[in-house]
Amino acid sequence: MKRYAKPVLITLLALVSLTGLASEQKQRAADQEAGKWLALVDGRQYQASWEQAATLFRQQVSAAQWRQSVASVRRPLGSMISRRLIAATYANSLPGAPDGEYVVLQYQTEFENKKQAIETVTPMLDDGRWRVSGYYLR
Repeated sequence: MKRYAKPVLITLLALVSLTGLASEQKQRAADQEAGKWLALVDGRQYQASWEQAATLFRQQVSAAQWRQSVASVRRPLGSMISRRLIAATYANSLPGAPDGEYVVLQYQTEFENKKQAIETVTPMLDDGRWRVSGYYLR
């Protein structure tokens, strides 16, 4: 091995570690903000959840559409019993969305009337702050 190969390899490994650490920090920050947003939805504060959502979200769906849509899906499920993060993926691009910084979070959630559901929440970095840009429940 050449003399400079080892320092270059160590530098590359350090950069990969720092990149992974930065990604994990972004995932934690996005998860924290998603939790606050989900608390609004869980509390049936649908207007407030729309107001706290990302600009992209608010451009795609009106407040009235959001209130009607989320109420029709969530109310029959009853109260949220438990929610556990099962996956978090950082991405710079997602299908159908402009390039940016996103974290796709998946939660295993139990509701009063549905024991096993998967919630997918996608926060994006919006004006320097993580805000939810998408929500999907199955």
